[in-house]
Amino acid sequence: MTSSLLVRNAQVLDVEKGTYVEADVLCVDGRVAEVGPGLRPPAGVPVHDARGAHVLPGLVDCHVHVVAVTGNLTEVAGLPPSYVTAGAVQRMGTMLDHGFTTVRDTGGGDYGLARAWARGLVRGPRLVYGGKGLSQTGGHGDKRPVEANEIVPPHCCSGTGRVADGVDEVRRAAREELRRGAHHIKVHVSGGVSSLGDRIDSTQYSREEIRAAVEEAEAAGRYVTVHAYPAAAINRALEAGVRCVEHGNLLDDTTVDLFLERDAFLVPTLVTYSALKDEGREHGLPQESWEKVDEVLTGGLGALDRAAAAGVRIAFGTDLLGGMLRHQNAEFRIRAEVQRPIDVIRSATTTAAELLGMVGEIGTLAPGAHADLVVLEGDPLADIEMLADPRNIRTVVQAGRPVRAAAGAGGRR
Repeated sequence: MTSSLLVRNAQVLDVEKGTYVEADVLCVDGRVAEVGPGLRPPAGVPVHDARGAHVLPGLVDCHVHVVAVTGNLTEVAGLPPSYVTAGAVQRMGTMLDHGFTTVRDTGGGDYGLARAWARGLVRGPRLVYGGKGLSQTGGHGDKRPVEANEIVPPHCCSGTGRVADGVDEVRRAAREELRRGAHHIKVHVSGGVSSLGDRIDSTQYSREEIRAAVEEAEAAGRYVTVHAYPAAAINRALEAGVRCVEHGNLLDDTTVDLFLERDAFLVPTLVTYSALKDEGREHGLPQESWEKVDEVLTGGLGALDRAAAAGVRIAFGTDLLGGMLRHQNAEFRIRAEVQRPIDVIRSATTTAAELLGMVGEIGTLAPGAHADLVVLEGDPLADIEMLADPRNIRTVVQAGRPVRAAAGAGGRR
């Protein structure tokens, strides 16, 4: 899947400095070889003229569910794996067209899809996955209808979660996901929108169960991230040693202090709440779930503002289900209401690379990094809409190969 390319005459963003340099970017064998003015490509290397364009590193979405082919995750768990895989492949291609050359899947993505991408069978982002998220019985990752009695075997189906109760079961489940190549372990420690049998403000899993997952992940050189909304759930998870929190809409001042004390990451997913409220039911979200959305819709932006002002490390995530994936880039616009554009861009590049343990590999155009680039029609530091609307993307380059041209883009010229 690697190739070589010279991108010429571009305004190249140095994400760390927050400034542009007029330069060429030489990509050789899928890696950035050199960045500078007047570069000459080796014989046979194609040239892409980016005159008038602004070039960023490939974007990273740290909270996706590639298997979420509908807004009803209970339905996903019962669909044939072949059907869900076909939908996942389509969704991955859409993410790549949006400029996301790497994604972190926080429930459902697995070694099969990651291997298919690595071997060139799937067009999409580089897939960093956690397998199935761990849930207590009746927790957010338990997507059974409330009238169901039997617990679904963890690897029979296409769902995003698996049920494990008690310290020993949690250890075994974490070890099994790690055996299958998980880059992180996802644990559900509070209620959520898409689960039918719990409340948003409920706390889930005991401190001992959370700690067991943390110990297993750390032993394997990995980390735990948690789904959590209320402060009580987030705080307990941070105290137990988790490295990352997804959502965090109902955090408080104690939560912010714990983030800083533990040097943990926060991954807000603001765009999904507005999408769920406006059109979730059209994409399969059950009525009971739709009625929960208001509980987290209004708190998300304030939580982001509070965490960002305090210096919490914040990565980019979207969590969009089914056909709502088309709103993926709108997360940039929402965050820019309370953050500077450069800080939002860093959340999807350098900070994301830190979270994924891939500093120097992704989120940068420094020599040696994967040659992943997004070529934009205009300057996103001056107008975040350049990122918020994928029609402003002129070209996406992944591993030195153009994978999305301007056809169908158009932009705001």
